[in-house]
Amino acid sequence: MNSDTLERVAKKRWAIMQKQKWYHILQKNTGLSPYVWVVFYILPFYFIFRSSSTYEAVIGIIMIILFFICYVFSFLSKGWLIYFWTGVQIIISIAMTLMFGYVYFSLFLAFFIGNIENKIGFVTLYTVHLISTAISVNIGFFTKNAQLIGQLPFVLVSMVAVILLPVTTYNWNKREKLQGELEHANKRISELVKLEERQRIARDLHDTLGQKLSLIGLKSDLANKLINKNPALARTELEEIRQTARIALKEVREMVTQMRGTRLEDEMFRIKQIFKAADIEFVLEGDTNLTNTSLMTENVLCMCLKEAVNNIVKHSNATASSIVIEPTRTDLVVSVTDNGIGMAEELVYRGNGLRGMKERLEFVNGSMEIQSSVSGTQLVIRVPNIFKQPEQEAGR
Repeated sequence: MNSDTLERVAKKRWAIMQKQKWYHILQKNTGLSPYVWVVFYILPFYFIFRSSSTYEAVIGIIMIILFFICYVFSFLSKGWLIYFWTGVQIIISIAMTLMFGYVYFSLFLAFFIGNIENKIGFVTLYTVHLISTAISVNIGFFTKNAQLIGQLPFVLVSMVAVILLPVTTYNWNKREKLQGELEHANKRISELVKLEERQRIARDLHDTLGQKLSLIGLKSDLANKLINKNPALARTELEEIRQTARIALKEVREMVTQMRGTRLEDEMFRIKQIFKAADIEFVLEGDTNLTNTSLMTENVLCMCLKEAVNNIVKHSNATASSIVIEPTRTDLVVSVTDNGIGMAEELVYRGNGLRGMKERLEFVNGSMEIQSSVSGTQLVIRVPNIFKQPEQEAGR
């Protein structure tokens, strides 16, 4: 792919990101439909045309047009120009409030200010906008502006929106940004785990097969040379080659068997990383080195714990979680607890993840129980210490 093609692809991706960002700002963050904004587009003209002075009406129309031009520029601009265009809009909003009793431009500004990512810029514009709107409304009431007094309930609602809308929008955007960073961190952790696993497999293959294959190659060359000179010694070398090949095959099978299963100790390391990335306090109680549990049962247990941890991170809104491992004489009991918002009763065992966990545990004669309330959720998993493998059962 040449540089021109890469440049075109990059521009196309940038255009898509800009469109997604615009849609994200106008709809997803605030929930305000464009049809609601249309009302605010039309409404200022009603206030202006109620004015008895043609001169004031012309000034009002010019300010409306200028406001929306600045509003568009504030979305398209970067750096200090954003604050410049927003400042011009604040001035126009104050003038419209004092001259025509139209305070609703403050809602446009409240919405836009909430989408500013820079904390200092957000606090500055939020403070200036709030103070200027409050002063202009109070001046209108002090001068007994009839239009402003006549719409007192709506003015009070607008003041509440000016106070709450920017803060709510800013916090929502920040939360979504953190959620995106968390998902990126989880993906990065998963990639690093896969990379480490590939490197481990490569080392194991090298250590297991490298030396033995080299030995087989050397003994094959030696047997080829001795086959005519000393057939008995050549047969000995061939027998050693056969034994070496069998040992190598056995070691490869053992290695593959270990790769198919996940040890609880390794899974717990990944769980700690996930909770750390999600900023959730984690406490582990018990020994992760399971001596009386089969590899298949331990692998199923690891898959269930992985699903449980993903549910906590994604859905629980928890700040703390714990895993307690309690081996008994016949069973291994693992309790996963969080202090999140709990689960609705109709969702217990009905989600695809929870249903999959239950089916996996039933396969190894295990079980699970869920206790959920508004103060958190507890998942209790029980698996047998001794599990008869299907191959063994079939052979008896």
